[in-house]
Amino acid sequence: MYRIMKAENLVESIYLMEVEAPLIAKSCKPGQFVIAKIDERGERIPLTICDYNREKGLITIVFQVVGASTYRMAGLKAGDAFRDFTGPLGQPSEFTAEPLEELKKKKLLFVAGGVGTAPVYPQVKWLKERGIEADVIVGAKTKDILILEEQMKEVAGNLYVTTDDGSYQRKGMVTEVIKDLIENEGRHYDVCIAIGPMIMMKFVCLLTKGYDLKTIVSLNPIMVDGTGMCGACRVSVGGKTKFACVDGPEFDGHLVDFDGAMKRQQLYKTEEGRAYLKAKEGDTHSGGCELDQKGGDR
Repeated sequence: MYRIMKAENLVESIYLMEVEAPLIAKSCKPGQFVIAKIDERGERIPLTICDYNREKGLITIVFQVVGASTYRMAGLKAGDAFRDFTGPLGQPSEFTAEPLEELKKKKLLFVAGGVGTAPVYPQVKWLKERGIEADVIVGAKTKDILILEEQMKEVAGNLYVTTDDGSYQRKGMVTEVIKDLIENEGRHYDVCIAIGPMIMMKFVCLLTKGYDLKTIVSLNPIMVDGTGMCGACRVSVGGKTKFACVDGPEFDGHLVDFDGAMKRQQLYKTEEGRAYLKAKEGDTHSGGCELDQKGGDR
């Protein structure tokens, strides 16, 4: 059992929890995720790691109530426990493997949309701890659902907040802020990392492609099972089949077929849609048991 040490309702329908998981905290890196399971019959829920404390053995997760399982999770309190809490899973953010001196030469821009602020935070924090400051854009529909603003202020070089309705700071989409920083303020960036709703990441990539700005996206929104067995997060990246949970969750955004991924995401919400995809794709439907792109066994 994995004890919940802290449970907090950040804003409406969005919750933060600190979970006691020493082995995961010891080895996790930014960009990776965990799978939480409330009890023996509970659904496996993949959640990107928002923060970690190696000394205390704690993992921080942030989630939004979108269905029955996350609704049940929202009812858990400090002192309760998850039956299973598995990780770290997925591939770490690619910059964590870069030589530090080379990384320090780059100008990084992070773009977070909604709950995507949670997986952006540990990446920016990791960089800050190594003396690298990155610019961060955080977008939300309204001020009322903005999360982790104070935490982000502590680690970002420059933080730009925008709301769709103009209820806080700037008004407009995150793409408008990117355009303003590059075209009006003369900012230069080497890499953009965008995490948020699929539609947001799609339009960020359409914009940055015009600037020839390398853009990394996290496809955690399309993960369902998180183990590579269900086939939900199958996506075309540069014409090759990938699975977000085992090959990602981060990919080159300019190569991702967002339209195909979003269509698949909608189909997977119905039993008929899942059956259709399984019949259509046959043995290649899931990613956990097949040969990977390099020819090795998973």
